[in-house]
Amino acid sequence: MLIGLLIVLLPLALGYLVRVRQAEPMALINRGVNASIYVILLLMGIGLAGLDDLGGQLSRMGGQALTLLGVTSACNLAALGWLSRRLRLAVDPSRAVAGAPTSKLAALAGSLSLVGVVLLGVVLGVAAGGPLGEPLFAWAERLAEWVLYALLALIGCQLRNSGMPLRQILLNRFGLAIASTLAASSLAGGLLAAPLLELPWNQGLALAAGFGWYSLSGILIGDQLGPLLGGVAFFNDLGRELLAFVLIPLVIRRQAALAIGYGGATAMDFTLPVIQQHGGVTCVPVAVVSGFILSLLSPPLILFLPTL
Repeated sequence: MLIGLLIVLLPLALGYLVRVRQAEPMALINRGVNASIYVILLLMGIGLAGLDDLGGQLSRMGGQALTLLGVTSACNLAALGWLSRRLRLAVDPSRAVAGAPTSKLAALAGSLSLVGVVLLGVVLGVAAGGPLGEPLFAWAERLAEWVLYALLALIGCQLRNSGMPLRQILLNRFGLAIASTLAASSLAGGLLAAPLLELPWNQGLALAAGFGWYSLSGILIGDQLGPLLGGVAFFNDLGRELLAFVLIPLVIRRQAALAIGYGGATAMDFTLPVIQQHGGVTCVPVAVVSGFILSLLSPPLILFLPTL
């Protein structure tokens, strides 16, 4: 687990070492960040199409996943909204990527376009099917990893040239507060959702402990509690990530802690570019710290809670 986290953070650190003095290369880097967002989302959609019996899984597990997502999201939004008012985390619009939408309607359209790219990837993956299916899904997963590494390096370069000191990036009290609030409110939501799902309280807690890390939570929960609940955990955390893509552009200017925190563990990777795009590079160290802490907490909690 720690090796995996280091592999993700290494490109960010390497990018931070690169100093850019001219405006033109920085403009290219900014455009590269924007383009990489859409490439990763398209590949993520293609990967989703590779799930066995995708339609059947959606129908069987959808109800439970939606219930869990609704309860935990309500707890998250209430707690993070309170934290946003307490922290007053400033967002610097001048450091947001040029061209990012600012009106609510434009932001919503931009968010829906991100979700649309994921759906397009699913359609393309399903259409490919047949003998091309398995190689295509494996190729999409590998390519998404490499695009993500390149993207993190570009964001690290933006950080270096934003004037933020390294200490501000590595030791960020805002990130710690956001991660703690998200973790506590998610577990409270899992506890409240357990009776609605007709599950023991400890299993409800375990389902909520993925914190958006759907690729991990589905596997670990499936191993601990069976494939059905593994699927519920997967779709719950996937739903969190997709909702985060819609939520972040809409609220990050007014409630930065809520926007960063709701993405959970994905704030350090897949939702990080969207946070950076709409909130500016000053939000990046907060998101990285928050996502990193939640990524460390999630696996031991998922493995420990079902044993209580």
